[in-house]
Amino acid sequence: MSQQRIHLLKNHPATAKAMMALEHQLAAGTLTIQLKELVKMRVSQLNGCAFCIDMHVAEARKQGESDRRLHLLAAWREAGLFDARERAALAWAEALTRLANTQDVPDSLYNEVAAQFSEAEIVELTLTVVAINGWNRFQVGFRAQPAGAAA
Repeated sequence: MSQQRIHLLKNHPATAKAMMALEHQLAAGTLTIQLKELVKMRVSQLNGCAFCIDMHVAEARKQGESDRRLHLLAAWREAGLFDARERAALAWAEALTRLANTQDVPDSLYNEVAAQFSEAEIVELTLTVVAINGWNRFQVGFRAQPAGAAA
């Protein structure tokens, strides 16, 4: 396991504060914490961010999320455990996270999301994806380790 390169809060508190302001904006939104945690975990899985996966699994459990759904999140399409709203949110999160590879978010996906969420909720959902992708890039780039991980 690699040693952490940079500790964001210690080395650039203004950036950490800006990122936390974004999180406070999300916390004031209308989407459920459970849905946001699923999105944050799925994006973190795609980005290979162990630090964020660990943190958001713990938060999801605190919010009552089941271990079974957490274990099957990576295979959410096949699992049959996620409702239409969650599936739309996860598909949206994946499309935006993989944008560099696809360079498109198809109308069919947008229409699926719009059938489940208001325009304001789509903005909030998108901001959730933006925020966790930002955190993932800091944590992966700086090699942040999950709590209790051996260095």
